[in-house]
Amino acid sequence: MWIMRKKFKTSIALDKDLIEWVDKMVKMKRFASRTHAIEYALQRLKERSKNELDLLKIQ
Repeated sequence: MWIMRKKFKTSIALDKDLIEWVDKMVKMKRFASRTHAIEYALQRLKERSKNELDLLKIQ
C-alpha cells in the first residue's frame, strides 16, 4: 500500500546510459516517470541496506 507523502524537489546528475535506460523503461510503461523509477530504486536500496544491517546485528 502506498502512502502519499510530500515530495521535495531536487536535482541529480546521472550517467548517460542510466538516464537512457530509465527513459526506455518509462516509455515501456515499466515506470510512470523518471521520478517513479528513481524512487523505486532508492526504496529497494534502502530496504536491502536495512536487511543487511539487521543481519550484521545477528552475527
